[in-house]
Order: sequence, then C-alpha cells, then structure tokens
Amino acid sequence: MASFNTLDDLDPDQRVLVRLDLNSPVENGTVQDNRRFERHAKTVAELAESGHRVVLMAHQGRPGDDDFVPLDQHADILASYIDRDVQFVDDIYGADALAAIDALEAGEVLLLDNTRMSDDELPEADPETKAETEFVATLAPHFDAYINDAYSAAHRKHASLVGFPLVLPAFAGRVMQSEYEANTAIATKEFDGQVTMVIGGTKATDVIGVMNAIGDKIDYFCMGGIAGQLFQRAAGYDVGYDRHDGLDLYDTQWEKNEEIIADLLDERGDQIILAEGLAYEDDDGERAEHTNEELDAGAYDYMDISEATVEKYDPVIRSSDAVFMKGALGVFEDEKFAHGTVGAVKAIAETDCFSVVGGGDTSRAIEMYGMSEDDFGHVSIAGGAYIRALTGADLPAVELLIAAAN
Repeated sequence: MASFNTLDDLDPDQRVLVRLDLNSPVENGTVQDNRRFERHAKTVAELAESGHRVVLMAHQGRPGDDDFVPLDQHADILASYIDRDVQFVDDIYGADALAAIDALEAGEVLLLDNTRMSDDELPEADPETKAETEFVATLAPHFDAYINDAYSAAHRKHASLVGFPLVLPAFAGRVMQSEYEANTAIATKEFDGQVTMVIGGTKATDVIGVMNAIGDKIDYFCMGGIAGQLFQRAAGYDVGYDRHDGLDLYDTQWEKNEEIIADLLDERGDQIILAEGLAYEDDDGERAEHTNEELDAGAYDYMDISEATVEKYDPVIRSSDAVFMKGALGVFEDEKFAHGTVGAVKAIAETDCFSVVGGGDTSRAIEMYGMSEDDFGHVSIAGGAYIRALTGADLPAVELLIAAAN
C-alpha cells in the first residue's frame, strides 16, 4: 500500500499549518460538539505537547447556508479536549492572521477563521491552480510544514486541501493516518474467512455504487435502509416508492439505479441478502411489522428491518472474518426503529473480526445505545471519502500526501 509521511517523520520545533475537518451541526447559531473534535484533538495535542507552533484551518458550512458561521465556537470546543487554550483570529490570511501566526510561541495553538470565507477556497480546481492562489501563496511562507488531518474532506479539491502540499513539506495527521489505513483495507488486506458488508442509510446511490465496485471482494451484503427497500422493490415487493408529496427518498434514486440493481441481483443474487420484512408505526404509535408479502408502500412508511431480518443477519455477521458497515438500517433515532441498526452493530462489536463502521449516523447510534468505539476495529467519521475509498476511487488530498512522501 502506498504511504505518506506522518507526524513520526516531522522534524522538531516546526511552525505547522494543520487542516482539520470540524464541520458540525449548527442549531440556532450554536455549534454542536461532535466526535470530530475529539478525534482531531489527538493530533493537535500531540503537536502542541511536542513543542510545535500549531496553526489550524477548518471549514464550516457553505456560503449562503444557515450553518455557514465563523469558527470562534469551534476553538472553545476543541480547547476543551486538549486541555490548553486555542486562540482564535477572525481572519484567514490577512494582516491579523499573519501577525497572530508569527507571534505564536512553542506549544501554542491558533485557529484561523472559516476557510470557506476565502474566495480562493471552494471552487474545485487542479492542485497546481490552487497552489497559485493568494490564499496559499500568502500563508505558506510563514510555515515549515503542512499537515492534513481532514480525511473526511480528502475527496475535495479545495485550496486548503490540495494547494499547500505542492509548496510545503506535507504530512498526514493521526486521523488521516487511521482513516486511510482502515478504509482502504477492503482493497488492500487479505482476509482468511468470510467478508460481509452491511448496507444502509438514505444515500442509496452511493452504497449501490460501492456494491457494484467491490462485489468481487464481498461474500455477503446484508441490506437495509433506502437501498435495501429499492432492492426489495426490484425483487417484486411493494416497497421502495415515495408515498408523500415532496418526499424524494426513493423514486429518483430508483430511476438512477434501476439497471444497476437488476444487474446486481442477476449477477450476485446469492451474495445479496434482502430483508424478510419491514417495521412501521401503527395507529397506536407502536412498532408493527409486515412480511415482504404484506408490504404496502402506498399506505405505510417503513422505518426499520423486521425482527426476523435482524435474526437472519446476526449469524452472517458473527461468522465473518471482516465486516464493513455503511449507514443505518432504520430510523434508529426512534428507539422503536433502532432494532436493525443496533442489532447489526452489536453483532459486529461482539465478533472477533476486522471491522470498519462508517457514516455519521452509524457512529451516532453506537454512542446513543451505550456501546463503545473500542469494540470496533475502526469507526469512521468520513462520509463521501469513505465511500470513495471503498470503491477504490482516488482521494486527491491523499494522493498529494503520497506524492509528497515520494
């Protein structure tokens, strides 16, 4: 497997520019803590404790969206995890930012403002173009090294991700390192026994693309979520249709993927395990279930796989040498419809196997239902980058780190 330089290769006493991904939900103007802060804090703390001068970059939201806010709150949340102050400057590469950068002492940490407030950041462009932007050209001379820890944004060709590795010595942070090693395992590791993938979530197009790309490496797919219902639709069951006006979860994704689903069922039907039935909310607000033959998409919203399906998937997972999970199997935020997701995650946690659980929803379920990340090989905080890694697609920011090491 190609490799990059890590913090272990960094010379002492450096002024380092570190790209994190602290993008978080914002509710009524308040930034919500999430596991990204805790993960990235390990990289930041290691650098600060080693005596480096640490300057951080991150983004939040997109221009025009409600969650497009400055990063002052992010500095306070991050500081709570590293047990030291995180200074903040409401500037990116102007005079105030440069003065704050140059004033840093060994072991101090500074967070610059939202990178997407710079016009140079967002438009996707080749790295050479990004390296020549005012953003990169102004900041780079003030640093000895660039560290990319933002694996979850590594599929983007933004200035803060692909410009700096061309003009500074480039290294991977600890999050980048661990995510890359775990998420490329499906393409790079050899497993002695059965390899299973649990498929769920609402972005069916993404996971169907994964199934199409890596079917040769997987023994069984356990289906749930929107993708699972689309496969049930293709198998002739009355499910996987949009029932409400304005709710577009199924039909558009069906149109995009109908042929791929049909081909997968034809070519890999023995690998694809469909749900035995689905759960819905009855008139009393309680969980109720239909078998596949009873499904009625026009009358019911189906929000989880059935108990019989949970029992069907459990031994498949537990007999695996490796399990990859992408997306929740139901609306786990409601305890009535958490049976599928929690059942699969617990089976993975209790099995002595190589495991990667990906997707923000799935990792939230682990926390919500009292499980520990330590029970899994790796819990990924990446979304789009995780999908791309599973399909074998290049991640531009990662490729640049590898090129820099060579």
